[in-house]
Amino acid sequence: MTRYAMAIDLERCLGCEACMVSCAAENEVPLGTFRLRLQTTVAGRFPDLAAEHRMEQCFQCEDSPCLGVCPTGANHKTDDGIVLVDRNQCIGCRACVVACPYGMRYMHPDGYADKCSFCDHRVRQGRDPACVETCPTGARVFGDLEDPQSDLRRALGDAKQVTQLRPETKTHPRVFYTNPTLGDRTGLRTAPESEWS
Repeated sequence: MTRYAMAIDLERCLGCEACMVSCAAENEVPLGTFRLRLQTTVAGRFPDLAAEHRMEQCFQCEDSPCLGVCPTGANHKTDDGIVLVDRNQCIGCRACVVACPYGMRYMHPDGYADKCSFCDHRVRQGRDPACVETCPTGARVFGDLEDPQSDLRRALGDAKQVTQLRPETKTHPRVFYTNPTLGDRTGLRTAPESEWS
């Protein structure tokens, strides 16, 4: 069975925000609102500084706390693991916004909860999410964790290190970060191979 996920190579990410812009354009996200956010960590002392850019978005958790709190079923997971919000069923109660341990949901001005959908409409057409297609350095890879021949599994297998953000939440996030440059100073922890293989 297909199980979609994404890997973001932190050695390649420039923090250019092209993914944020393409996501906003593709998904008609209202001005001033983004489904993705950039976290930049700087370590060291001048002039010996190091920086790491990390894009965050809905982590498409295997055990998504947002699903159990939704009173209408607007929050649901597809058979291939993508967590979605049906804006027509959402009553704007904000329970899922509060339940997300990563703070990656927001209220759309039209009154429903919104978040990254892995561009589900594009995936259904056999295309990559807009953020993956737009990344100028190829830092983002999307694919099926169940397919050992997929670009995603290859990227995870070839990485020096595979990490997850705050795995202690026990949500089993499906956005992985590879090749971190600042170690565990940014909240990333090594992902056991069982999470992605």
